[in-house]
Amino acid sequence: MFVTDQITIVMDLSVFVSKKGTKVVVATELHQALQLPAQHYPTNVKRWIKDYYDFPDGIRKPVRMQDFATRKTEENVLWDDYYLSVAFAKEIVLRSRSKVKQKYARQLAAHIEGALPQQLSTDQFRHLVEITKAMTLISCQEECERRHLRRYKERNQGTASNWWRYRAEVLGYSTDSLRENLRRRGIIQAVGNQRELLAQYNPLELIRAGVIDLLMAIGKSRDYAMYMGGLAKDLAESMGLQIINDHRKIDLFTEAVDPELVHQLKEPLNKHLMTAAAA
Repeated sequence: MFVTDQITIVMDLSVFVSKKGTKVVVATELHQALQLPAQHYPTNVKRWIKDYYDFPDGIRKPVRMQDFATRKTEENVLWDDYYLSVAFAKEIVLRSRSKVKQKYARQLAAHIEGALPQQLSTDQFRHLVEITKAMTLISCQEECERRHLRRYKERNQGTASNWWRYRAEVLGYSTDSLRENLRRRGIIQAVGNQRELLAQYNPLELIRAGVIDLLMAIGKSRDYAMYMGGLAKDLAESMGLQIINDHRKIDLFTEAVDPELVHQLKEPLNKHLMTAAAA
């Protein structure tokens, strides 16, 4: 399964393809690409192959010869090495504390067959623009987060256990990591929940999070949702969109806006939101 005969390069991380078409990465190379301390590799790799992950077929531990396999070399090495399936490697990246994990998660996701569209059609692009505009409204973001939570509970016997940990893995950052990033920018008193910290870190991340929540709530894969969320964020930046707190009828990040205009934007977008997302 994991014997390789072809190589494609993902920046400084090689993705190998076996004769059976399985795409894998090497554990030691992944650890190095994530810029994790070399001395932590033995502990990290043992945790990687024993932890639980949200695989497409359910929340479970990695399976030997399905998700990973021992990598044998002729060299005398101090540490065990492994081939990791691309899907497994992406889960590891999302859980890591690496500063570059979002980049590698996106790149690995692009190698998962059938996960991402090669090119958006005109209708798909129009729907994405519509959804992106809707996600400027905090009420839409919050509603999609609630829908995503309900979906999560349905998949986990009605419990919300580990929801925030799961959500941090999906979005690529936790509350603690956001506070640390803000402190590095000189914002010492970084307080608030995840949404408030995101607003301070990069308001357009709220749009990305909203799109991810929406798509996962209607059953799209995590990879697809992450991909489209990233596109939505890029679209929002190119369109110069701003976040609107329509609970207070005021734009938090620019000047106040006309409450009636906010109402006109919100109603038709909410009406077509789920139809557009399902396209």
